[in-house]
Amino acid sequence: MPDDAHTRLTGGRRPRAGLPLWLKLAFTAWILGWAPTYWVLLGPQNYFWLCNLANFLILVGLWREHRLLLSMQWLAVSLVGSLWAVDVGTAWLTGMHPIGGTEYMFDENQPLLTRMMSLYHLILPPVAGFALWRLGYDRRALAWQTGLTWLVVPLSYVFTDPERNINWVHGPFGQPQDSLDPLVYLAGLTLLWPVAVYLPVHLLMIGLQHWRARHRH
Repeated sequence: MPDDAHTRLTGGRRPRAGLPLWLKLAFTAWILGWAPTYWVLLGPQNYFWLCNLANFLILVGLWREHRLLLSMQWLAVSLVGSLWAVDVGTAWLTGMHPIGGTEYMFDENQPLLTRMMSLYHLILPPVAGFALWRLGYDRRALAWQTGLTWLVVPLSYVFTDPERNINWVHGPFGQPQDSLDPLVYLAGLTLLWPVAVYLPVHLLMIGLQHWRARHRH
């Protein structure tokens, strides 16, 4: 990408050094352990979760040092990972889930290994965030991640078991819903996801870019 185009995308900031090899190797080792384990314990349908898909896309983004791909996954995992951590942490301390959707972490019927490996929700935001700190945020991420979500969420509805409620396509926060027609709910979920999850993070990143650009002069 030409320097002037990169400067516009990163808020006037020149690119930093590339990503360290140790990060790429460590994340690759994680994927080599996590992916087959989840396949055996939970089956391939589990990869339809946007946060699980993010594992693979971040891996590609790290090795290619691809700002757009990493920026997309930053939108996917930063807010979700933070809310996941709040819900798990609060439940661990108080026994109450203020948000919901992480009850499986305390379900003894779930394999302990599965629950422990789900702690990757705490790892993905720092990994993606560090990569963007080095490479810069690509403002096109909102549109591209929205398009990916509008593809994956309907596919989750069609190709995954309803009782698994992957990507909450059958009810919010892991709970089934019967207040709306299923397709009406699905359409609303598909439209709401980018607005509620991605847009706040995108606006924050744009604000940070403007702040950094002003303080460079």
